[in-house]
Amino acid sequence: MNPNLEKLQAYPFEKLRQLFDGITPNPSYKPISLGLGEPKHATPQLIKDALVANLNGLANYPSTNGSDNLRAAISNWLVKRYAIPALDPMTQILPVNGSREALFSLALAVINPQQNGLGNLGKPIVMCPNPFYQIYEGAAYLAGAEPYFANANPAKNFAPDFSQVPDSIWQRTQLLYVCSPGNPTGAVLTLEDWKELFDLSDRYNFVIAADECYSEIYFGDTAPLGSLAAARALGRNDYPRLITLSSLSKRSNVPGMRSGFVAGDAKIIKQFLLYRTYHGGAMSPSIQAASIAAWNDEQHVIENRALYIKKFSQVTPVLQEVLDVALPDAAFYLWARVDKYIQISDTEFAQGLYRDYNITVLPGSFLAREAHGINPGSQRIRMALVAEVEECMEAAQRIASFVKQLMN
Repeated sequence: MNPNLEKLQAYPFEKLRQLFDGITPNPSYKPISLGLGEPKHATPQLIKDALVANLNGLANYPSTNGSDNLRAAISNWLVKRYAIPALDPMTQILPVNGSREALFSLALAVINPQQNGLGNLGKPIVMCPNPFYQIYEGAAYLAGAEPYFANANPAKNFAPDFSQVPDSIWQRTQLLYVCSPGNPTGAVLTLEDWKELFDLSDRYNFVIAADECYSEIYFGDTAPLGSLAAARALGRNDYPRLITLSSLSKRSNVPGMRSGFVAGDAKIIKQFLLYRTYHGGAMSPSIQAASIAAWNDEQHVIENRALYIKKFSQVTPVLQEVLDVALPDAAFYLWARVDKYIQISDTEFAQGLYRDYNITVLPGSFLAREAHGINPGSQRIRMALVAEVEECMEAAQRIASFVKQLMN
């Protein structure tokens, strides 16, 4: 077996299962889970109709690079969403089976485990934010690299702080994952942040994988800046060493459809297509047809975002009475500090809330690693507000009751 498999930690939800082992939740309350970031809003009918109307596609082997129509639909969406010139659908866009699959396999295509900037002084580095989406770490290990964690900086609205990374680490870095809007913090990178990353990429010659699966869930009047738009604004018209990853899962409430895309540097896309041809990463023609319908329609996205705005505007004030929490820039998580009024760890908070009020939240320490002397997720919880408004409000009220109970 691949020995790097032994380096993989238990997934956060397996850690949560172990944390709750032996605890019986209060049967007086129906269970409510804010743990899993799985959209619960209804799938738009137009997407289901397109899927059903194209079931004959199941009789055909799909091509790895997807249909011309799908790549054109993605290109058109990028033009409308980010106000950038059209990318070449043939060379700069590639459909993938959800951003998770592509985030993982991209590392296997990009990383050269035999090469780093310091000869034999260490393995290649994959730079990750901390806290982070666990796929980044797993992809690093299984590609023969080592993850290096840049801790979130509360002073930067929890965006990762790359300023403290030593030159010796940057010289070994081959791939950098960045998530904007962030999971779990909801932080959105600014143009200045992107310039810093692009300058570092130019200096040290690493690839940037920009995970943007939460880009369409935001709460202000201005949509989050994307990496492609930032690159164009900074004159990087060919997107050197930049790969953007996006998905329909959150945007269109179709997590089970596993549909997304990668876009950016044509040289990397060409090599990634070659990798995926052998990897078997082709998307079903039926899913492609449904994806075209989704990318071509914006009204359902507007309506979906309105549901999140309504939800967060009602839930956040209730929780602010008992937790250190604020409305994020974007995404569908609240990233709350639990010890504002009581002395309690994030794991103890999650256990007690589950036991007394049958609410599941994810301890922040499960989403981060001990790095540079701290675990930046410690004392925090992630709450995924993915259910309907009423259920999320019920959860918020129970959480408020739980904290007040501990304060007395």
